[in-house]
Amino acid sequence: MKKLLLYIISFLIFNFSVCAEIVTSIDVVGNKRISKETIILFGKIKINSDYKPSDLNKILKELYKTNFFKNINLSLINSTLKIEVDENPIIQEINITGVKNKRIIETLYDNLKLKEKNSFLENKVKRDQNILKNILKINGYYFSEINALIKNNDNNTVNLTYDIKLGERAFIEKIKFIGDKKIKDRKLKNIIVSEERKFWKFISKKKYLDKNRITLDEKLLTNFYKNNGYYNVKINSTSAQIIKGNNFELIYNIDAGDKYFIKEIILNLPDSFNKKSFSEIDKIIKKQNGKLYSLNKIKKILNEIDKIALLKEYEFINASYSEKIEKNNIYLTINLNESEKTYVEKINILGNYLTNENVIRNSIITDEGDPFNQILFKKSINKIKSKNIFSNVSYKLKKGSNEQSKIIDIEVEEKPTGEISAGAGTGTSGTQIQFGFKENNYLGQGTKLNASASISDNALLGILSITNPNFRNSDKSLITTIENSQEDLMNKYGYETSKLGFSFGTSFEQYQDIFFTPSISTYYETLDTSSLASAAKKKQEGNYFDSNFEYSLSLNKLNQNFQPTDGYRSTFRQSLPIIADDKTITNTYEYSKYKKLGNDTVLSFLVLMKAANSIDDDVRVSKRVFIPSRKLRGFVSGKIGPKDGDDYIGGNYGSAVNIAATLPKLLADLQNIDFSLFLDTANVFGVDYDSSLDSNKIRSSTGLAVDWFTPIGPLSFSFATPITKADGDETESFRFKIGTSF
Repeated sequence: MKKLLLYIISFLIFNFSVCAEIVTSIDVVGNKRISKETIILFGKIKINSDYKPSDLNKILKELYKTNFFKNINLSLINSTLKIEVDENPIIQEINITGVKNKRIIETLYDNLKLKEKNSFLENKVKRDQNILKNILKINGYYFSEINALIKNNDNNTVNLTYDIKLGERAFIEKIKFIGDKKIKDRKLKNIIVSEERKFWKFISKKKYLDKNRITLDEKLLTNFYKNNGYYNVKINSTSAQIIKGNNFELIYNIDAGDKYFIKEIILNLPDSFNKKSFSEIDKIIKKQNGKLYSLNKIKKILNEIDKIALLKEYEFINASYSEKIEKNNIYLTINLNESEKTYVEKINILGNYLTNENVIRNSIITDEGDPFNQILFKKSINKIKSKNIFSNVSYKLKKGSNEQSKIIDIEVEEKPTGEISAGAGTGTSGTQIQFGFKENNYLGQGTKLNASASISDNALLGILSITNPNFRNSDKSLITTIENSQEDLMNKYGYETSKLGFSFGTSFEQYQDIFFTPSISTYYETLDTSSLASAAKKKQEGNYFDSNFEYSLSLNKLNQNFQPTDGYRSTFRQSLPIIADDKTITNTYEYSKYKKLGNDTVLSFLVLMKAANSIDDDVRVSKRVFIPSRKLRGFVSGKIGPKDGDDYIGGNYGSAVNIAATLPKLLADLQNIDFSLFLDTANVFGVDYDSSLDSNKIRSSTGLAVDWFTPIGPLSFSFATPITKADGDETESFRFKIGTSF
């Protein structure tokens, strides 16, 4: 036994001495551009350190990570570490040929991963080819071909050329929805991003056939159906069939299935968890039992779990859920449990060549050194995706330096983030033309820039808005708006106004579903009049400086913001003068309630109340209350309420109530038309400078509204019959509006 033990000890000592050796010198061979010192630094090599084969493997990995070398050989002989390297060539020039459009060329160059003066890596050329091909697809070149041409120079450099054959652009000539879809085409076309080609759509890229856009369409359709109770909806297939030449018919085959209801939700907690911490989730769960299934309702519960995961008490928490189906009822079980106790050692951000790394890191809730929480990490990934500046976001979890740590690699794939838009509309209320430009990642800082201009019969409006989504790392946005507007009513009412100024503010969720939006605005306004103006308007002629504090509080309980079918929203807004020539206080309250009756009919109830009162003088004409045309059909827009001569002057107070019900079963075979019945009531009253001009009477009308998705664009019109009106009000029984985008 003693001999065996002695043998084992001798064997281990011998092997240790063979496998480990102290490095006293380093010899580097084959390097031309990269200095010996740089190689030692990147390899993290230390003189007089003991190195085993596993240590040499680590050096090899570190050196290959630099992308400087094609081949590396390491050998350790007589305490000398010999490093033989074969350097990758340097990219001297990158050229893109075959594309004449300057905007597309700039986009292609900006999104290349390989850059001039960087190391040339053949495996990354294929990746860049795919990136360029995707960009060309977004611009409609679905049949493009890209060949990479590599020219080797004498000085260990290469010239890289991407030779592009664009081919014909692929257009979407027609969009069809087939299968058991249960929802009309008009509504589905409003949900998807892709749109049909029309000769006037010379700006829009959405008319081009693009695989990524179609994938987004499928996701939007699936979420829409699931939020309306269709739990088992399936987009069976999406196909693009060539109609003629480069024109395609895009077909979405949808099987909506039946509507499902949430029969019961059960929350399973470990015995070690404090049930009081989950009381809010219990309240939400009880409200959902027996209700129509909705993906948003499930997300709301999971968001509450996210908030609990942020508490120190539950750093290591994981969530999973299972569903049991019985007929059209869903039994949902949410399981919360403790996850393994590991910590985040390091987070690596990869693929962001244009976007500042902080833009991505600021969306990551779990920081380096924090406990690794699966719930919060997935929420972080979703926050990065929601920025809409990356075409793809992926991640890898790797073991850290010990069993209790993880290294996270997050890789993003950037995409073009700018968009130009234009549109026009006309109707009984007049004609309007709009132009716009959006950039979601200005200067790579994640800043949103939105510039728009609109021209109507009597007005011109230009707005530039800049939104910093994480101002000074506060997790709150800073919204800055610059506005210039003119309204010319000289021929109608004898006055015109021009307004120039700016505002800055923020918006955030103060409490659950309660949103607070404060801002400060400063404007300079000029009011000019002519002989047609009333005496009251002539009195107000001049220049005005206004600096106001404005805020809104909104309680949002809608099931979805776009085309809601259930829930309510209550909003109060107030504008208070800080330094102003016309000290007017404006108060506005809006309430909207939606309720689904039966399977498809949606009943809506909307309320608007507004008041404008001046502290020391009459309310300026541009600040008086008018009822929006959409709130009172059956009457000419702006031509109800108090009059001064022939001039409709608005009032100090206004209110409107709108009740509507959709009629999905009316002419159900007409896929592009929706009908609804409505009852509108409104009133404008209060004249501060002359009470004899007041016209305090409730106006009301009822009728039928039609929304029609025409080949030209969305058309809405209404047939209305006034029920009650005041003397002097101007009525209209038919109103229409049609618009399109370019």
